[in-house]
Amino acid sequence: VQLQASGGGLVQAGGSLRLSCAASGRTFSSHSMGWFRQAPGKEREFVAGISWRGGRTSYTDSVKGRFTISRDNAKNMVYLQMNSLKPEDTAVYYCAATTNLSGSSNHREYSYWGQGTLVTVSS
Repeated sequence: VQLQASGGGLVQAGGSLRLSCAASGRTFSSHSMGWFRQAPGKEREFVAGISWRGGRTSYTDSVKGRFTISRDNAKNMVYLQMNSLKPEDTAVYYCAATTNLSGSSNHREYSYWGQGTLVTVSS
């Protein structure tokens, strides 16, 4: 599975962005997907995950109620809708794929990674 993330940019606090992740490969629908982020000087952290059929989602506490992950297996796409953005959401965001069909918040379980897209939230 090859992944290409896009949609990052500069936005003011309180604004919204939608990240997209395009996947290639016929096995996309058999992978759970996740979004991770890494801010300067910090470790990569789990943001959101979605199971292979999209029936199960999970979020880190800091984004619950603000971010929504979704997927379209017919289009090989995963999305992260980010609302009410805060300066602390500033980071490089990565999409990733795992064969754990239930999904996972552990980055070590993800075998495939996109190149990352930068989100900058100004105060």
